[in-house]
Amino acid sequence: MKILKYLLFLILLIIIGSAIYFGTKDGTYDIKDSLVIQAPPEVVFNKVNDYKSWEKWGPWKKEDSTMTFTYAEKTSGEGASYSWDGKMSGSMTTTKVIPNKEIDQDLTLNTPAGERNPKVYWTFEEVDGGTKVTWGMKGEHTLIDKAYYSLSGFDFDASMHKMNKEGLKGIANEVAEDMKQYSINVDGVTQYGGGYYMYTTSVSKLSEIGDKMAPMMGEVMNFMTKNNLNMAGKPFTVYNEVDNANGTVIFSTCIPIKEKVITPDDSPVVCGFMESVSAVKVSLKGNYDHLSEAYTKGRQYIEKNNLQIDPEGKMFEVYMTDPEETPNPAEWLTEVYLPIITAPEPLEEGI
Repeated sequence: MKILKYLLFLILLIIIGSAIYFGTKDGTYDIKDSLVIQAPPEVVFNKVNDYKSWEKWGPWKKEDSTMTFTYAEKTSGEGASYSWDGKMSGSMTTTKVIPNKEIDQDLTLNTPAGERNPKVYWTFEEVDGGTKVTWGMKGEHTLIDKAYYSLSGFDFDASMHKMNKEGLKGIANEVAEDMKQYSINVDGVTQYGGGYYMYTTSVSKLSEIGDKMAPMMGEVMNFMTKNNLNMAGKPFTVYNEVDNANGTVIFSTCIPIKEKVITPDDSPVVCGFMESVSAVKVSLKGNYDHLSEAYTKGRQYIEKNNLQIDPEGKMFEVYMTDPEETPNPAEWLTEVYLPIITAPEPLEEGI
C-alpha cells in the first residue's frame, strides 16, 4: 500500500514538474515566409483575397484528399469566410483588408486537443520584377501543445514553413497561368468613324515597338494635359509603314480629340485627322504579345471572305483598357483594325 502511495506521489510530482517545465517554456510563435511573384500587386492580392481560389493553390489537399470546402455568401474582402472538413476541420474569416497591401484573418482549427485560434496575416509589396508576398501566422501554443511537440519530436515551425512555401509557390503558378489567358475574336467588317487626334511619330524595329510606344504615348498625354486638351476616345496606334524585310516600322501613337488643334512648328506632338474607314475588326483580350496572332487571324478572315486589303490604308489598334488601371494582362482589351476596300454603292435608277 505504501508503494502504491509512493508511485502515485511520484506520478503527481512528474505531472506537476512537467506542467511547470512546459508552462515556463515560451509558447508564442510568429511564422512567416515570403516569395517574389512575377505579377503586379493587385493581381496577386486578388488571388489571395478570394477564398474560392484557395482550394486550387493551397497545399492542404495534398495532405488530406478527403477535405471538402464550404463557402459563405461573401468570399472576398472584409467579413468574407469559408470552412472545411476533413481529418481536421476549421474555418477562416477575413478581419481586415487594405487593398493590394494587407490582409488579416482569424483562423479556427478544431484539433483533437481542442480549438486553436491563431491569427493569419498577408502583406503585398511592389518590388522590381513583381510583388513580394509574405504569408504569416502567429499565436500561442497551449500547455498541451507544448508538451506534445516536445515529447513527440514534432517540429511545428518547420511544418508551417513548409506549408507556407508550398502555398506561395501555388499562388505564383496560379497567377502565372491566369495572366497567360487570352482570346481572339474576329468581329467582322465595321466602319470606324475617324476624327481628329494628337500624335507623335517614330521609327522602330518591330521587336522594339512595345518599349518605344509607352513613353511616346506618355509624351502625347503630357502635351494634352499641359494644353488643357480633353480625350475624345481611347488611345490608339497607327502603323504608317511596315518594312517586314528589314524588320522596321514607322508608327504613330495617338489620342483622339474633338477639334483640330494648331501646334507650333517645332512641336513633337501634332494634330492629325483620320477619315472614316471600312475595316475588319479583331478583338484581342489578353497580353499585347498576342497581337501578331490577332493580325494573322484578321488577314485570314479577309482572304476567306474574298475581301481586299486597302493598299493605301493604315492598320491601327485601339487600346480599350489602361494597363495602369487594369494590371492583369489577361483582362486587357485591344481592338485591331485592318482597312479594306469596299465596293461603291450602286447608283439608283434614273440618276
